[in-house]
Amino acid sequence: MRARQPDLTGVVDRDGVPIFYEVHGDGEPALLLIPPSPITHSRIYKALLPHLARHHRVVTFDGRGNGRSGRPVDVEDHTRAANVADILAVLDATGTADAVLVTHCHAAWWAVETIASQPDRVRALVAIEPGVPYLGWALESTGEVLAAAEEAQDLDPPGRERFEQQCRDLGVPTLVIHGDLDVCQHVDRGAAFAELTGGDLVVIEGSGHLALVRDPVAVNRAIIRFVDRITGAAMRRHTWTRGMHRERKVLYLSSPIGLGHVRRDLAVAEQLRTRHPDIRVEWLAQHPVTTVLEAAGETIHPASDWLASESGHIASEAAGHDLHCFQALRRMDEILVTNFMVFQEVVEDGLYDLVIGDEAWDVDHFWHENPELKRGSHVWFTDFVGYLPMPDGGEREAYLTADYNAEKIEHIERFPRIRDRAIFVGNAPDVVPEVFGPDLPKITDWTQDHFDFSGYITGFTPPPPDEAAQWRAELGYADDEKICIVTVGGSGVGEDLLHKAIAAYPIAKRAVPELRMVVVAGPRIDPQRLPRYPGLEVHGYVERLYRHLCVCDLAVVQGGLTTTMELTAARRPFLYFPLGHHFEQTYHVRHRLDQYGAGVHMDYVATDPDGLAAAITAEIGRAVDYRPVETDGAERAAAMIAELI
Repeated sequence: MRARQPDLTGVVDRDGVPIFYEVHGDGEPALLLIPPSPITHSRIYKALLPHLARHHRVVTFDGRGNGRSGRPVDVEDHTRAANVADILAVLDATGTADAVLVTHCHAAWWAVETIASQPDRVRALVAIEPGVPYLGWALESTGEVLAAAEEAQDLDPPGRERFEQQCRDLGVPTLVIHGDLDVCQHVDRGAAFAELTGGDLVVIEGSGHLALVRDPVAVNRAIIRFVDRITGAAMRRHTWTRGMHRERKVLYLSSPIGLGHVRRDLAVAEQLRTRHPDIRVEWLAQHPVTTVLEAAGETIHPASDWLASESGHIASEAAGHDLHCFQALRRMDEILVTNFMVFQEVVEDGLYDLVIGDEAWDVDHFWHENPELKRGSHVWFTDFVGYLPMPDGGEREAYLTADYNAEKIEHIERFPRIRDRAIFVGNAPDVVPEVFGPDLPKITDWTQDHFDFSGYITGFTPPPPDEAAQWRAELGYADDEKICIVTVGGSGVGEDLLHKAIAAYPIAKRAVPELRMVVVAGPRIDPQRLPRYPGLEVHGYVERLYRHLCVCDLAVVQGGLTTTMELTAARRPFLYFPLGHHFEQTYHVRHRLDQYGAGVHMDYVATDPDGLAAAITAEIGRAVDYRPVETDGAERAAAMIAELI
């Protein structure tokens, strides 16, 4: 899923070659992002576009030979002149009088030619790793197209002297961004280009040829600073408060992938207010988390509206009862970059004493990658440690998960100051007894060395038996009913499990006449899409669902940690179905539930409605003997955090 959808798309015909373009955002000056086609298309800018489009009107296009544009194979269709004409055609088609041109690699040469031919159309130039017209590496192009593009360079050679003079005569502000480890276009080429044009040079040490992908935070910030400077952008209104006159402020980020994080985060925030009644807590959050926060009367930062949907991305990655969690996280890269850029602006303007990130992966990663950007103290929450490969992922997935783990370990060893406090939501035995990968530490040992343990945080205290009876009556459940709650959380993944449970209902009802099944679709699944049977209830989002779980006779759920641990704390029987290829549910959650002796693990693929009905019949109302779940987790976590404020 993309972090941002275009406001406008179109195709301009260039002598029979369709050139596809997109327009995003508004604000002057406009930026035109030019890909180095036919090697790549416009998505090479995916980590830059959403952030730039929050500040400027951004136009981008797929160059000839790639993406959604045409793929001509004649040599004359790939000259610099043809590409320059494409640039001007896109400017015309989008009604862009002039623009800042942003280029990568050999597209810089087309920008120079564009400025030389029509200088009034260009406000400035940003050249990222300027290089030669042909790289020898291809994405989504063809051999014929690449061969034609290479041969075309002989049709209109610029001549060294002519080209250098064009650079000297450029006449527009220029910024060159170059990685010093670029082995495709040496950093000296960028330095020479900056010298010829009289431009600024930003060297990113340790970065290679794709700094716009590998180091998007640095590149985004460099472009915005440059454009602000050359356009004389007025300084935003800003109030600065002397340190001792400031209120205590906390910025809280709660993962939107499910609703379990926000319930525990609200409990922690409440305990923090007990210790520091004067603190102000602001939430940078997105749907469906904002639904819970609004109901609780919390303060949601207005910049939350700019966040790209992480839960929407996760839902888009699911197919049936299958979600390859690790690969979905990898493909969420542009969303994480986008959301971090929003976060960083909020933090730099907000004068926060403390940032709390409950599995805010973007903040933790990009602050380690850009440690100079850290502001205030930082608390990191998580309930699992370590990516683990799925068996059918083979050697490739085993390598990738180990590589991701190694990077995180290296981050923390190199910059321990980024996490002022790391809190594992649980206890030491809850950590999986695995290794991070070949030649890497044991997850249990490393976690104990680098985390404090809060115990589990439910966000509520389960009712004693007499209170449970009262809750049950308040919720409209009769004593002579057997209540089965079916729920799949707040992420939007799990509709197939709801369908299977509904199909099992009439079968189970025949065996258990007093059965009453209550299906909760959650905030992201349309309950109208679900089948209905007499006596079966279907609801959308249910506020304080934990109350229903605490008094049910059985629950049918996914393998998510929050819901299963709420049921464990309430000592209710439940059947849980981990999502296919979901490493966290398959390994981390199941290991934890085994420690508590809680729940009945079910295989979704191997369980048909008859099998599910039989399991419901066998488990509903069964007495359980789980290991107790502590009730002071939020208080313990808050005590660890309070000293940082």
